[in-house]
Amino acid sequence: MRDGLRRVHAVMRAGVAPAVGPRSRNRLRDSLPMAAAIGAAVAVTVAVTATSTSAPPRAPGHRNPVAASGAAHLYASLLSAVGTRSAGSAVAQAAADRAQLGESEAVAAQQAGVIMPAGGVRVPAGAASAGPAGATSAPAAQQLPPVGPPQEADLFVVAPQALSPATVQAIGALSGIAAVNQVDAARIEVGGSQVATLGVDPVTFRQFAATPTASSTALWQNVAAGEVAVSYLMGQQESLPLGGQVTVTGATMENLLVGGFGTVGITGVDAVVSETVARSLGMPVGNALVVSAPHARLSMLVSSIQKLLPAGGSVAPLVGQAALTESPAAAGLAGVTGITASSDTLTVAETKAFLAGALSRVGDPYVWGGSGPTVFDCSGLVQWSMRQAGVVMPRVAAQQALTGPLIPTAELQPGDLLFYHTDPTAPDYISHVAIYVGGGLMVQAPEPGKNVEVVPADFGSGFAGAVRVNPQLAATVAG
Repeated sequence: MRDGLRRVHAVMRAGVAPAVGPRSRNRLRDSLPMAAAIGAAVAVTVAVTATSTSAPPRAPGHRNPVAASGAAHLYASLLSAVGTRSAGSAVAQAAADRAQLGESEAVAAQQAGVIMPAGGVRVPAGAASAGPAGATSAPAAQQLPPVGPPQEADLFVVAPQALSPATVQAIGALSGIAAVNQVDAARIEVGGSQVATLGVDPVTFRQFAATPTASSTALWQNVAAGEVAVSYLMGQQESLPLGGQVTVTGATMENLLVGGFGTVGITGVDAVVSETVARSLGMPVGNALVVSAPHARLSMLVSSIQKLLPAGGSVAPLVGQAALTESPAAAGLAGVTGITASSDTLTVAETKAFLAGALSRVGDPYVWGGSGPTVFDCSGLVQWSMRQAGVVMPRVAAQQALTGPLIPTAELQPGDLLFYHTDPTAPDYISHVAIYVGGGLMVQAPEPGKNVEVVPADFGSGFAGAVRVNPQLAATVAG
């Protein structure tokens, strides 16, 4: 499996080579061994997804963060307490700190939805789109039909070149597979940032997307008309012009209209275009396959698919989230099943080094995609700080949520990771992470325009759970 993941990484880094992979889902299979494989696969699939309404905060909304210059003594106290005593009631401590600082609980998450340009579908069926001079937007041949029955993405198959019809047919015929969808996959430049992008048939692919996005006929009509749909996080944090044009560069360059912010629900995918646009950008043709197999044993299915792939091809499980053990119906919570808090966790020395690294970055600026040593996004801060302790971590928050068991807030200890839902169009998707430092406080890289800060820990409506990192599992998830 690891050799296969390395091949995918190599393929993704070769020119306009294929990258990407599918979405996460609130279910975990085959206990710990499968959890490790899932996490490693998610790491292969690149970044995060999202999409939605107007600007909800990237991270829990706090005011008056603890200033770095005035908190040196606090940091020393926190570090000296690691491993010596219980952290106490994190919720009570955070509430007390929040009251002292005049903070309020985070507001309820916004209702799920998809952000569209003014007017929704701006390109009627059969008409060419109007837009800024030089912007490419092909005419839509016909009005799109209603979305088909939902299909959960379980596996993502990727190869350096097109998958032959015989290969696609053979994979689709395997026992346990309910549906397959062939797509173009590559890592290309959108608005100056390298992002994992899919070229799709909007009619057949949309049912594999996250429910709010799949339901938005307007968004897929705009994609079919030659526009690009981007993730909520990317659109907001990169200030992409909704309804305006953006430069997209693969083997060739196009100026495309931004047809909507809507999460694909496939971990790592931040942009979607039509097959026609993908071909004009020089993306590989039909080199990837989204597989739905809701009732199959993924570990066995991965092995069967791998045998059918050409040289350089790999298959990755896509299950990225797990429901809380005590509440199987709960969606989008952090942590994996099959291990407990008594399993191998960070040592006292590792925890101190991890926290010291994170606290040493207070005041450094937030930059989307930043992974140190002087600029960070939320998961980049976690990954860099863990590296100071010699611990290998995956790159994005949804992956980091798979690095250990769920921990009740009453049992929080310094060094535990706190996870949050901040994308209103994908309410089950984990898109933010912070580090609990004890005393009711957390350190985080919050959002563009802000710096790494220490603030009262947030256990409000967007809280998705806390995880105690298992270094061995974290390294496996990182692939």
